[in-house]
Amino acid sequence: MDITHLRARTPGCTETAFFDNAGAALRTEHVTNTVIDHLTLENRLGGYAAAEQEDDRVEAVYTSVARLLNARPEEIALVDSATRAWDMAFYSIAFRPGDRILTSRSEYPSNGLGYLQAKQRFGVSVEPIPDDKHGQVDLDALAEMLDQGGVRLVAVNHVPTYNGLVQPAAEIGALARRAGALYLLDACQSAGQLPLDVREIGCHLLSAAGRKYLRGPRGTGFLYVDREVVTTLEPPVLDLRAATWTGPDSYLIRPDARRFESWERGVADLLGLGAAVDEALELGIGPIRERIDTLAEQLRAGLSALDGVRVHDRGQVRSGLVTFTKDGRDTQHLVDGLRAAGVITLLSRPSAAKFDTHPEKPTEVVRASVHYYNTDAEIGRLLDGVAQL
Repeated sequence: MDITHLRARTPGCTETAFFDNAGAALRTEHVTNTVIDHLTLENRLGGYAAAEQEDDRVEAVYTSVARLLNARPEEIALVDSATRAWDMAFYSIAFRPGDRILTSRSEYPSNGLGYLQAKQRFGVSVEPIPDDKHGQVDLDALAEMLDQGGVRLVAVNHVPTYNGLVQPAAEIGALARRAGALYLLDACQSAGQLPLDVREIGCHLLSAAGRKYLRGPRGTGFLYVDREVVTTLEPPVLDLRAATWTGPDSYLIRPDARRFESWERGVADLLGLGAAVDEALELGIGPIRERIDTLAEQLRAGLSALDGVRVHDRGQVRSGLVTFTKDGRDTQHLVDGLRAAGVITLLSRPSAAKFDTHPEKPTEVVRASVHYYNTDAEIGRLLDGVAQL
C-alpha cells in the first residue's frame, strides 16, 4: 500500500492530522470529482436526463456494494444514510406483543430509541445481552436467552462508538440462525475497515454508512437484505420506487431489496459512493484492516505510556477506534486543544448508551479513529498534543 500516493490523492491530508474517520472520513479527489461531475451534468441536462444517461453507472454501484459484502446485487438497497437503512430494516419487522428483541449493551442511542418505541407501540420486550469479561456480547448468555424462546430479533452493532471493540458478529449470527431469529447487524462503523461477508456473518439484514470508513459522501448508505427473507418484510413507507400501483385498490411491492428505496435520491452522491467502494475494493479490505489495526495498536501503546492518560478500549478484537481520557483534564478541552494544534478527534459520550452499566464506563472520552492514510508522524503529533495539554 503506497501511503504517499494515497495521501496525495486525499487533499485533506495536507490540512490536518485527521483522526475522525469513524465520523466522516476524508474523501479522495476521485470521489469528490465524481460527485461534482454529475452535478455539472445535471446543470447541463437537468436531473432526470442526467440520471438516465448514467443509469448503467448507478446500476454498477449495486454490484460494487454487493462485492463488498459477498452478496447479490438484488439484495442491496441504496439509501441516504445508515440511519435510513437501519430504520427501514427495523420498522419493516411485523412485531407482535410478547416478541423479544435482544441487543448489545453498547447499542447506539438512535437504535435504542427505536427498540423502546417498538416496546411502547407493540408490547415487545427489549433485553440487553450481558457483556463477557472483554466487554463484548457474552455468547453463552446469548445462547441461553435464545433457548428461552420468543426472540423475534437479535440486533447489535458491529463496532460500538466509544470503546474500541469488535463484536463477534459471525458467532452471534450462528446462534440467531439456529434459534430462528432475525439478525440485524449495524455495520455503520465497520464497513470499509473490516471484512464483511454476509454469508459468513449469517445476518439477514445489514445497514452501513458511506461517509465513514468507506470514505464516501455524506448522505449515502446502504442496506443488505437476505433474499430468503425480503418478501416477509414490508417497508414502513412505500412510493413508486418501492412498489407499483396496479389498480384503484391494489399495489405490488418489489420482490427485491429495492423495496426499501425511495424514488427521489441524490444520484451524484450515489455515484460518489460507488467510486469510494470501488477504491476500497481495489486496495483490498484485508490490507486496509491490517494497516488500521497496526496504527490503532501503535496509538494505544503511545497513549498508555503518557502520564495520566487512560485508554478505555475493550474487546478481544479491536477496531480502529481508540478512546481515552486524561486525568484532571476536561474531555472537551482535550478535543479543542488538539484541534487548535491541527489534530482532529471527536468527543464521544459513552453515557448516552443507557443499556451499558459497566461500572468503569466514563461519561465522556476522546475518540481518535485511525485510517490507512494516517502516518506515524501524525500519531506522534496526536501524542505530543495530548502530552502538552
